[in-house]
Amino acid sequence: MTEPILQVRGLRVEFPLARGLVRAVDGASFELHRGEALGLVGESGSGKTMALRALVGLLPRQARPAGGEILFEGVDLSRVSAERLRQVRGHEIAMIFQEPLTALNPVMRVGDQIAEGPRVRLGHSRRQARERAIELMQQVGIPDPARRYEAYPHELSGGMQQRVMIAIALSLEPKVILCDEPTTALDVTIQDQILKLLESLRRKLEVSVLFVSHDLAVVAQTCQRVAVMYAGQVVETGPIDEVFREPRHPYTLSLLRSVPDVDVVRERLATIPGSPPDLAAPPSGCRFHPRCPFMQPDCTSGDFPLRPIGTERATACIHSEQCVQDVLREPVIAGG
Repeated sequence: MTEPILQVRGLRVEFPLARGLVRAVDGASFELHRGEALGLVGESGSGKTMALRALVGLLPRQARPAGGEILFEGVDLSRVSAERLRQVRGHEIAMIFQEPLTALNPVMRVGDQIAEGPRVRLGHSRRQARERAIELMQQVGIPDPARRYEAYPHELSGGMQQRVMIAIALSLEPKVILCDEPTTALDVTIQDQILKLLESLRRKLEVSVLFVSHDLAVVAQTCQRVAVMYAGQVVETGPIDEVFREPRHPYTLSLLRSVPDVDVVRERLATIPGSPPDLAAPPSGCRFHPRCPFMQPDCTSGDFPLRPIGTERATACIHSEQCVQDVLREPVIAGG
């Protein structure tokens, strides 16, 4: 395995609210290696997007970083100046947002939005920046790029808007691209096209991709490794084929079992009982224990950090062998 380009250790993000201090991300740790795609998965509210935004200092106004390390090529971004973080953002670490129409400037031509980075950050002339923008539009599959350069965001389809966002992310030749559910608002056909485009660009440009999603099938199609988040914490990591075939945390197992499979006839879909915890007052011990089918008395107190399993996997479950035994009885259905 290649060396990590991004290492997140014990990351914490808090929201001070009237009902208490909400720890949206609470000690999350994961690594992104050079040239790979890592999927960050979990239910809505698990802390995926907050963790992603914390990496480049794009947290909501009411949120605040509360600890941990964000090591990018060995430098802790949580401790650098605001000016240095702005230099890293876009130029070395780029981000593709979930809703392209809200992320794009509605009164600025899409070509100019792509050209802005090379012109302002790289010192290109207007002509050079325009040529670079048209080149990028062609690279991400936008037909007739010279004509589409003049279009405004609302004149493009959702798929074309997302391709513009990808072109903007690539415009400064970053080493890492952060993707915040970039295909959620697209129909299935366009979603597949965007995912294949991202995979092709990752391979061609050797860029690292951190892909946030709640869709396990999308992550299986796009990523080589996965980190599973629950209630603000990372509870399992590893190569995606191994984790999806033989999960070692009950939450991962439950997520995979809840994915519908068209080849299997079931009277009812599998569900995860209960609800995610209130992050202003999370349960003691393992945060999944109130919903866990394998819960034991020792799950209700103490800390549950990730512990290694072999050389490439880790789990926060102290009874992970029960997951393996359950999989042997009923193989996991990972939904493609």
